[in-house]
Amino acid sequence: MDNKIVREKFAELFGTAGDLYFSPGRVNLIGEHTDYNGGFVLPGAIDKGMLAEIKPNGKNIIRAFAVDLNEYSEFGMNEEDAPKESWARYIFGVVREIIKRGGKVEGFDTAFSGDVPLGAGLSSSAALESTFAFALNEIFNLGIDKFELAKIGQATEHNYCGVKCGIMDQFASVFGKEGHLIRLDCRSLEYEYVPFDPKGYKVVLIDSVVKHELASSAYNKRRESCEAVVAAIKKRHPEVELLRDADMKMLDEVKNEVSAEDYRRAEYVIEEIQRLLDACDALEKGDYKTVGEKMYGTHYGMSKLYEVSCEELDYLNDVARECGVTGSRVMGGGFGGCTINLVPEDKYDNFITTAVKGFTQKFGKEPKVYPVKIGAGSRKL
Repeated sequence: MDNKIVREKFAELFGTAGDLYFSPGRVNLIGEHTDYNGGFVLPGAIDKGMLAEIKPNGKNIIRAFAVDLNEYSEFGMNEEDAPKESWARYIFGVVREIIKRGGKVEGFDTAFSGDVPLGAGLSSSAALESTFAFALNEIFNLGIDKFELAKIGQATEHNYCGVKCGIMDQFASVFGKEGHLIRLDCRSLEYEYVPFDPKGYKVVLIDSVVKHELASSAYNKRRESCEAVVAAIKKRHPEVELLRDADMKMLDEVKNEVSAEDYRRAEYVIEEIQRLLDACDALEKGDYKTVGEKMYGTHYGMSKLYEVSCEELDYLNDVARECGVTGSRVMGGGFGGCTINLVPEDKYDNFITTAVKGFTQKFGKEPKVYPVKIGAGSRKL
């Protein structure tokens, strides 16, 4: 991350220097569509993210410059002062959420830039929210704990950006730890660090540069399927609140009472929650072969049972298998976006060349390649 550009822009605009803060984007190794079913996720912070220079300005306004977009915005801190630029609403939202919690924020100047690609499913928005939540907490001595910082980011998405997201992205950004993934229990929000130091492997994302329009309505339908199955199981097992509480035996008991589609959706989720736990056991032993098999299992489930993959992602997954990649799967909600791949170093170059060339020939556009390393969470530089 090149902080020189941010430094120069800040000095040019505001004639002074502030402090630099950074928050990372994230990947999720395994555990997809498990969050709203009360299961687990396994994210890790990455070495790409959002960098901001910030300094109090003694005024009651925020003056902000988005370096990558070359856009400037100026706004107050009351509810009616909401800026019109969508990127500025993330900063405004964080400020409002801190104020709602009784924190005293004063006006400040900022310039920021990111090397988390927008729209690649690496949570650039969470990185931006975490950067400002972390920085303002420190600059104004607000004494907010890390947990609450993640919740401030999530509430910003809900209340100011119109996205009803879970907590995973902000959590990973704030709590990231080098050489570790975070096993987060989406129901209790308890978490533990799981070692992830794959010697002899590289982690790389291949972005299909596809975004399918049906994503949000299809996502809601998947949630409804899960809820329908829980309602059917609950009649026999009143203790079952979420699919997290169910097992395949319970699901099979209601097979004739739910649609075939709803059955498949629930089967995927129940299996995925178990796959994640198996992957964590394998990581504790440094057994990356098993981790890779679980990743392929997730892709199969998302493609055939949950049906949230697409032709482009299935193609990238097939190429990974043919090239001897240890593990590969669609990452994120599906219907486009990236595959995440755990690749032996000696097979890396061939895999990237083969995937890019084959994909471009087949689909007429070139996929983007993002090598990532697992890094630390929000911090002052």
